[in-house]
Amino acid sequence: MTALLELRSWISYNVYMASNKYKILIIDDDEFLLDMYSIKFRELGYDVEVAFSGSDALEKIKKGPEPNVVLVDIVMSNMDGFEFLRQAKKENLLKKSKIIVLSNLGQEEDIKKGKELGADDYIIKAYFTPMEVTKKIEALLK
Repeated sequence: MTALLELRSWISYNVYMASNKYKILIIDDDEFLLDMYSIKFRELGYDVEVAFSGSDALEKIKKGPEPNVVLVDIVMSNMDGFEFLRQAKKENLLKKSKIIVLSNLGQEEDIKKGKELGADDYIIKAYFTPMEVTKKIEALLK
């Protein structure tokens, strides 16, 4: 009975999410990961936009509208995630967005640096499945 109630609650929440269309920007230079996370978030009703670098993401953000959530990798060519966070902060972008670092860099100093640069959360890719990542994002938006 509990599992049925949890399923109904999950379905109700996802119907609610789909009707409200949160916008998420995913920044990663790994095309496979971009596709995988895009599909997962679209299945949950998110409006998904992707960027292959920090500089590409900054241009998209400046054109608007501001995303509700930004998932950013740290290790990228062209402009890494830390530089993206620095620039977004410097230019006063993403004032209303939840920013989550999604990276395999998991050293304490990396996590601290990400949060100091404005990240609301720091998720280490290797420790979470894509479904667990989506659940963390959903919880952050509640």
